[in-house]
Amino acid sequence: MKYLLLIFQNEAARRAVAENGEAIFAEVDEIMAELRKNGEWVGGEGLAGPEQVKTVRVRDGVPAVTDGPYGEAKEFLAGYTIVECSRERAVEIAARWPDARYARMEVWPLLPHPDESA
Repeated sequence: MKYLLLIFQNEAARRAVAENGEAIFAEVDEIMAELRKNGEWVGGEGLAGPEQVKTVRVRDGVPAVTDGPYGEAKEFLAGYTIVECSRERAVEIAARWPDARYARMEVWPLLPHPDESA
């Protein structure tokens, strides 16, 4: 099964990552190399900061575009990873991801495409 690992940060986590970037990115590279070797890596990307986000809502056929991901949130989506493995393994991977120590990770099962076997 495929799982989406959502990487969340807050401003404190963002600063910690900036201050310890080299060590954190080395840790992420090690995890990604393991996932590729095991055939569990599907993909993933880091996201630009919330100051670059636009939110689009359509009401009565009229789009409204606002700055930022959402209202009063203290955390923001910083990136994602997609892995193909068991639920237990996806949780294990999320727990090892450095961002889990600074903010949080969420593990979401992905629905299979109709042309894929479940």
